[in-house]
Amino acid sequence: MTVAQAACVERTLAEGHRLLQAGVPALSVVEEAIRLLEDSGLFNAGRGSNRQLDGVRRMDASIMEGRDLRAGAVASIEGILHPVTAARLVMEKTAHVLLVGKSASRFADYFGLERAPRSRRSLTAQPKQLRPAAGVSRTLQLHQAIVKTGRLRARSLGKETVGAVALDVKGTVAAGASTGGVDVMLPGRVGDTPLIGCGVYADNDAGAVSMTGLGESIIRVAVAKEIADGLATGLSPVAAANRVLRKVVERVQGAAGVLVLSPDGRCTIRHSTPHMIAGIIGPDGRAIVRDRFA
Repeated sequence: MTVAQAACVERTLAEGHRLLQAGVPALSVVEEAIRLLEDSGLFNAGRGSNRQLDGVRRMDASIMEGRDLRAGAVASIEGILHPVTAARLVMEKTAHVLLVGKSASRFADYFGLERAPRSRRSLTAQPKQLRPAAGVSRTLQLHQAIVKTGRLRARSLGKETVGAVALDVKGTVAAGASTGGVDVMLPGRVGDTPLIGCGVYADNDAGAVSMTGLGESIIRVAVAKEIADGLATGLSPVAAANRVLRKVVERVQGAAGVLVLSPDGRCTIRHSTPHMIAGIIGPDGRAIVRDRFA
């Protein structure tokens, strides 16, 4: 965790707390919190998103509110600074939940969402810049094979997914997440973030959940919904989170981190990854930000 990242999370928490105290709905607070993180360029979302192996930033985001179980998401969206706002527009302006690819980008353009600069820098041309990750060599080899067979047109070629959960004065919970993916991705790869029930879930009868981590493992366990189901049976946020995170490790050898908030205001931050930059507003109204949680 850098000093700049910690300061950004602290500012975001403070702004979210201010909005909640002013009576702003949880859904809008979650969106605004994620927008601040997307705009910072300090995390793997929005301005700071990772690039896929053809050099293009393709981003995923979702948002959900717990009163009516409304949800919206976008996947593989390009050139948009705030994918979380595009996800909310899908929820509010369409009869759908998820839009993908260039159609999602055109949808965002139609509503005039702020655009982000596109990068054409090839990642396969600069492998030394890549951080170690599971399957990196295999993914690079597959990408190069696809390019050589003409199925994909190659172009010139350590941060975290962002998310938030909130509970407003009316008792409604909301959750959201936004990401640029993982370090090394085949073009078109989509993780857990835009999949409702995997990366995000919110239900006033259970609570709100927002995930980060290795998306492929999170998808296979449908982590967010499973944690929410645990909350609905009476488990505490800590117990519900710990049970499912253990399952991710034991069943699919994955790793994840989670924000969990119950309808009565209890919350927890848990992770099976070595670090997770996150924070909460304490009882005294001050932000608590760390990169490791028990």
